[in-house]
Amino acid sequence: MFTTRKQYEPYVSPFDPCVPIRVKTYVTPPNLYIPFQPTNLPQFPIHEALRKGTLWKVFYDPYYSPYEAKKGDGA
Repeated sequence: MFTTRKQYEPYVSPFDPCVPIRVKTYVTPPNLYIPFQPTNLPQFPIHEALRKGTLWKVFYDPYYSPYEAKKGDGA
């Protein structure tokens, strides 16, 4: 499944005094996956576009912390 959230496992030194973080995550913006802007892209209404920070729906990507509970998890 495609996702803009990527993860990697950094090197953990045996001499590191801190508790290691085994898996780190980062988010890539959706505009990396669209090489050029096609014509007739769906748009947000102007007031919603101002709140979301983009006019085009394919370029909108809200940031969610990896520590937030996903909706429907019951947490």
